[in-house]
Amino acid sequence: MDMRHLQYFLEVAHWKSFTKAAQSLYITQPTISKMIKNLEEELGVVLFDRIGRRIELTDAGAVLLTQAQHMVKSFEEMTSHLDELMKVQRGRIRIGLPPMVGSNFFPQVIGKFREQYPGITLQLFEYGSKKVEAEVGAGELDIGVILLPTNEELFNFYSFVKQRLMLVVHSSHPLAEKEEASLMDLKDESFLLFHEDFALHDRIIAECERLGFFPNVVYKSSQWDFITEMAAANLGIALLPEAICRELDTRRLRTIPLTKPAIPWHLAMIWRKDSYLSFAAREWIAFTQSMLRQPV
Repeated sequence: MDMRHLQYFLEVAHWKSFTKAAQSLYITQPTISKMIKNLEEELGVVLFDRIGRRIELTDAGAVLLTQAQHMVKSFEEMTSHLDELMKVQRGRIRIGLPPMVGSNFFPQVIGKFREQYPGITLQLFEYGSKKVEAEVGAGELDIGVILLPTNEELFNFYSFVKQRLMLVVHSSHPLAEKEEASLMDLKDESFLLFHEDFALHDRIIAECERLGFFPNVVYKSSQWDFITEMAAANLGIALLPEAICRELDTRRLRTIPLTKPAIPWHLAMIWRKDSYLSFAAREWIAFTQSMLRQPV
């Protein structure tokens, strides 16, 4: 038995006529008669009492009528919802964004996406890059933004920002007037870093250790604006992406290019290679690629 059997049965029950039901469905009467007979044989009951040209439901037919109405209605609702999903009229996307990424690159993107797809719910989770990557890998998030590199065997991704880190110091700091600064210039400084669940934390410490020193970390935070306020209070130095540095108060802070080595800040959108991606999530990826992606 398939849904078409039930739909034909309901049509015959409605019209109490094979001829009228066939006309309503734009099929031949022999076709609908055969479908009803097949249904009766499959169920092992008689559904219609045929009295000349008039037909009436049997007691078994009356039982099936109630159930078939529910089943066909549920099926039609299901196909309608699936159709809406395929046309990206509804859905939910769980997206992980590091705080400074979300506030600097996504408000306009999210706004335009909501305008185009008002029926799609965006659930945003603010985590550090390392946690975003872990949550996407575990299937807790559909999509996330992380700091490259990433596990290319596990994730699909596209890069959309390529910048470098800048040194941020108080305007009275001895390095404030320099054209550029090397990482070795900072070995005796007090560092203001992001927490350990941010990939940037590990990246900076690894570069310092590669040069033979461990940075003196005096404060850690998950918020870039708090880090810059601490730098503005002359409590230490910070290393932040160019995008953040453009927004800083130049009366209190100076930003200096960091060289030898330059530490890259490359962002990417990631999603698992081996998991199902909803229609809404696929549309989000295509939409953000068109708005964010930069040429390599």
